[in-house]
Order: sequence, then structure tokens, then C-alpha cells
Amino acid sequence: MLQADGGTRTAAVTGGFVALCLAVDKLMRDGVLADSPVVGQVAAVSAGIVGGECALDLDYSQDSRAEADMNVVMELREGKLGFVEVQGTGEKRAYSREELDKLLALAEKGVAELMRAQLEALGDAAGVIGKKPKLVIASNNFGKIKELRQLLRDRFDVVSMREMGVTSDAEETGETFEENARIKAEALMQLTGCAALADDSGLIVDHLNGRPGVHSARYAGVHGDDEANNRLLLKDLEGVPHPRTARFACAIALVRPGRAPLTAFGTCEGEILDAPLGEGGFGYDPLFFSPELRATFAEADADAKNRVSHRARAIAQLLALLEAQDG
Repeated sequence: MLQADGGTRTAAVTGGFVALCLAVDKLMRDGVLADSPVVGQVAAVSAGIVGGECALDLDYSQDSRAEADMNVVMELREGKLGFVEVQGTGEKRAYSREELDKLLALAEKGVAELMRAQLEALGDAAGVIGKKPKLVIASNNFGKIKELRQLLRDRFDVVSMREMGVTSDAEETGETFEENARIKAEALMQLTGCAALADDSGLIVDHLNGRPGVHSARYAGVHGDDEANNRLLLKDLEGVPHPRTARFACAIALVRPGRAPLTAFGTCEGEILDAPLGEGGFGYDPLFFSPELRATFAEADADAKNRVSHRARAIAQLLALLEAQDG
């Protein structure tokens, strides 16, 4: 920025933000970026005290004789205007708290006007500002996507891998649910460039020293063979007296470009029956009796199950971690 009708530094911030949005818009239209990183709108303006009067957007002649001057950078995010930087200097004298408040009020008014001008200059490209970031779920399960979309819709545009046009089959080499969830989420983030969420869950049976654990889906040897897995579980528990305590466990990992990864964990206590009950659910649900529901997971309706499930509890913990990280 070589010339401006006010402060060159603040004009560079305001104009630079417009240039950034135009660049992001083009990269998204060209398919280089899958998502917009622009989380809020930024503009800056100068203010100062000239001849004892508070003035906005000082030009050179005003700035050179100002008793005090100030540069103010502000951000508009989720409808709230806040200060990013306030740099004020008493050039010829100290300024009072009353004058400071007047300068900040002037700056806020000026920034609001500049932000309207930015949007006008950007036109359709303004759509990249404050756009909800995409969150790709490492699943194509409609029920799971629907549940997560409901829970996370205020923060993310939740999409499945199918909706993103990608497939990911990261090898689950971790020794814990948390490690496997992280492996899947990070692989998906690298593939899409977007925030990604993955979960890993399974059954922990106390008498079996935690088995099937991370091998729950392939306990009998073939991944996803629920019937064979249930048969083997009952065989391994033959002769074991009740209560045969167990719990479903779920780890959820959320990874975002440039942010620290988040991992949440939830469990649901129960016991393993002698024979399956119920037609709903999947996996070990027909054998898992929940004292809270007074039914197996296969007998319970989806809403009741989701209220106490290991996944619901992990998601609740994840939302708390998100709130703490993002504020």
C-alpha cells in the first residue's frame, strides 16, 4: 500500500482482506480449496485527536499535527464485532479516558462503514466469509451422519465421504480406540483438506480381559460378520456366571487444519446375555443388556439407545472440548 486517503497501514489491512477473499473464492471455484479458511470479516481504520477534536481516518496533514493517534483493527464474527488490535499513542500529550472512549467509538463506526464497502466490492465472493467449515465424517452410514449433523450443525457443515466424492480405508493399526479414531480422521483430513471426524468403537468384556476390544468388528476373523462374532463371544463366555459385565466404548477424533486434534471417549455399561434378544441394532447389540434401558440395545428404539449410548456420550464430551478450544 503506497497511497491511501487515510492511514496507509489500516488501508492495507482493509484492502488486503478483500484481496484475500477474492483469492480464496477463486481457489474454491478452481477446486484447489475444498473449504474457506476465512472465519470472520476484518477491517481497520485510524483515528486521532487533532486541534482538541476527535477525528476519524486521518490523512497525512492531520496525522502530522495530531496530539494523539490510533490504529484500530476489528473483526466481525458470528454477528459480533470485536477488537483485534488497538494501537494508540499520545504524540504531543497524554489523552484522557473520555477521549479514548470517543476514539474507540469513532473507530467502531468507521470500521462498520468500511465493512459494508468491503462486502459491496466483493459481491458474490463475500460468501467465503464466515462460511461454516466442512466437517467430513469417516462414514457413509446415513443414521450416523444424520445424528452428527444434528449435534454439530451450529459449528460445521457436516458431510459424508460419499458427498465429498472420496473413499478412505485407512488401516486401523492402533492398539486403542483413540489411536484408531485418530488414524482414520487424520487420513481423511489429508485426503480432503477439510476438518475430519472419525470414531472407533467396540465391546469390552471384563471376563475376557477387555476382548474383543479394538478387534470387535473382526473378532471371528471376517470384518463385519456380526453373526459369527456373536457366536464366538458366547462360546468364549460358556460357563461364566452372571453378571458377565461389559461395556461398549467409543472414541471420537476431530482433526482440523492448523488446530490441535481433539479426542473424546464415552462408555455404556451393561452385561452379556446367554442368547440374543431383539431384532434392531447391529453388531453385539442383541447380546448387550443395558440396565439403564432394561433391555438389550437390539430391543431398544433408536432414540432411547442414543440417549445412553457410548457414542452419544463421546459426542457430548467432544462438544465440551470444542467449546473449550474455540470459545
